[in-house]
Amino acid sequence: MAAKTGNVTGTASGGAATDVTSAQGSAVAEGNANARGRVGFVGLYALVVSAMVGGGVFSLPQNMAQYAAPGAQLIAWLITGVGMWFIVDMFRLLTAAKPELSDGLYTYAERGFGRFIGFLVAYGYWICNCFSIIAYGVLVMSTLNIFFPGSFESGNNLASVIGASVILWIMYIIAKFGIKTGATINVVGTICKIVPVLVFIVALLTIFKGATFVHAFWGTASSGEPLKFSFSGVGSQVSNSMLVTLWLFIGMEGAVVLSGSARSPKDVSRATTAGFTTVLVLYVLVSLLPLGVYSEQDIGGMSNPSMSVIMQRSFGTWGEVMVNIGVIVSVLFSWLVWLIMISQMPLYAARDGIFPRVCLRTNKHGAPTTGLLWSALVCQALFIACYFVQGDAWNVMISITSVMSMPCYLLCCLYLCKIAFRERDLWKTRGISRTHAIVTGVVSVLFALFLVESAGLQYLMIACVIFAIGLPIFIIARFQHNPGIKVCELLSRPGWVLFALIIVVGICGIFYTLHAGPF
Repeated sequence: MAAKTGNVTGTASGGAATDVTSAQGSAVAEGNANARGRVGFVGLYALVVSAMVGGGVFSLPQNMAQYAAPGAQLIAWLITGVGMWFIVDMFRLLTAAKPELSDGLYTYAERGFGRFIGFLVAYGYWICNCFSIIAYGVLVMSTLNIFFPGSFESGNNLASVIGASVILWIMYIIAKFGIKTGATINVVGTICKIVPVLVFIVALLTIFKGATFVHAFWGTASSGEPLKFSFSGVGSQVSNSMLVTLWLFIGMEGAVVLSGSARSPKDVSRATTAGFTTVLVLYVLVSLLPLGVYSEQDIGGMSNPSMSVIMQRSFGTWGEVMVNIGVIVSVLFSWLVWLIMISQMPLYAARDGIFPRVCLRTNKHGAPTTGLLWSALVCQALFIACYFVQGDAWNVMISITSVMSMPCYLLCCLYLCKIAFRERDLWKTRGISRTHAIVTGVVSVLFALFLVESAGLQYLMIACVIFAIGLPIFIIARFQHNPGIKVCELLSRPGWVLFALIIVVGICGIFYTLHAGPF
């Protein structure tokens, strides 16, 4: 069974052992005498923080204010903080309970629900974070437009597509030097991107006014009068802001994705928890402090990065320049982190027979050459597609990213529920309360379902199209890893039903997207 799962050691000793490239990749993941692929707590913590604190934090004031007043934002952050804490705790418990599943998120889905479900999570996580990179590209180019007015416009014109493509392939070259190199660079990058955020927080604290913050605490009517609390009004504000908050926390599982290259499972658990707590505090302060200086409507109407506009209005040119430089530095380092992270997924999935064998190739630095190339090519195609987006390309990209990530989180939550209810003796041997695992699993599932409900039909249909496009990858992989297998044996009967359902819904999604979508 170990050879079938996400266990790197088991896979290396199983069917892929005869493949030279697979053996090289496994050697890196196992971290034998060569320590170049091993990442400690500091590197993992920096990776988690950097993966979450990307360009989104610099646009956070406007992104939240366009949907929610101060009171609704507080409720949204409370729900998000509690819900995401349970999801973070879910990852921490899974890492402790199943340390042998060290190939990232998809291994939990594959072990718990079969190869096909494992493939959907691996593919979905990989593609959703390709969209995340596109969002970074849009933001960095739109920020450069501030320094070169009229050149890059909203970040998805022709000049932006060309500029972002150049950056993409430079990042590709850097990422080929492996995880350890990327983690070292990322520690420096994390420091560089956090400094402008901390300066912004301290600066806003000096001019924050409580009266301004509470004036229209629950929103403002069209007449300009402050609104009173109502469940429907506040509930709508909270729901509309959930895709923003979810996007901001994508990356909290960064240490789990690279757990096969970590020095120990304890480092993975500690880095995930510490990184989440740090980032939650930063997000809440960045979101709420501006509401003690400017009105909800004023902030909601600002151009992005809105943090730059706030600093310019409040403190002059130096604040604007500092934030804009911070945006560029932050996005570039997060871009590198995500490219390194997502390129691991095809490699790990190929070891388990659900991605084609070509994805097993690694270079002398342990970097997955095929995974990096495929990721870069997908991103390149998406940059070109981004040119045709109607409206705000940034919001479209982060919304697709958020929706595509939801099945990945949901299935990991369901796997924790499964082992918490069925494997009674497991928790005693791990020194973990089984009741704690059950509660965490159930609450995290409910929160994940709430996020799915908040996504909206438009982006859910786009997600169905993207999942349908990836199905041939699974079929090709199964034939490659299982020569002579019959078509009827590729999937179980429920698997074929799900396969057909994805195709049907995907086709419907194409027509719906063309009719009502953002392209």
